[in-house]
Parts: sequence; structure tokens; C-alpha cells
Amino acid sequence: MVREDGKRNFVMLEDGEKTKQFTGRMPRQAALKAARRLEGYESYGSEDEAKEDPTEIRLLERGTDRVHIYDAWAWHDSAPDDKPGWMQDNEVSTVTRGNVSKQGIEHIDK
Repeated sequence: MVREDGKRNFVMLEDGEKTKQFTGRMPRQAALKAARRLEGYESYGSEDEAKEDPTEIRLLERGTDRVHIYDAWAWHDSAPDDKPGWMQDNEVSTVTRGNVSKQGIEHIDK
């Protein structure tokens, strides 16, 4: 269901269990947020390395029967030179980046 501000809610399905919730105007936006929070990608220093070992994520769109399926991967990258002030105060030197590739949509039986 679409909220008043145009955003939609998606719930990650892991082993059939509803776990984390992500919000975005489009499913891909929510999937990118989910990709950055994946575990096990701490050792990858480039997108090419991480892309070789994708994780399938399944996002159930709240209020519908649609499950959006993505291959997702994440990696650590150096923080940009124009990083915001709050990052400079904390001396953050790396950021987690993520990317996804849509595999399809499934419809669940209610």
C-alpha cells in the first residue's frame, strides 16, 4: 500500500519469516537499503569482488501479495572527500555501498 508521502513498505523474508522492514518509493530503493545491511560482506573492498557472491533477498510489499526478488551484494568503500560534517567529526573512513539486480516478482497465496 502506498502511504500519503508516496512511499511503500517492504518486509524482508528470510526462511519464510518476516524480519526487517524497509521503506522506499520503489522496490529497488528498499532493496538497496537492505543490501547495505547484509552480513558477510565486510571483507569485500570492491563491487566486482562482492558481485561474484550475491545474496538473494526477498521483499514482501505490505498490503499486496507481491514478493520482489533481488540478487544483492555489498562492499566497503572509502568515504568521499566531500563527506558531510557529521562523518568528519567521527573520523569515518569507510562507507558501505550496495547494489542489486532484480530477478523477478512472485505472488504469494493468501
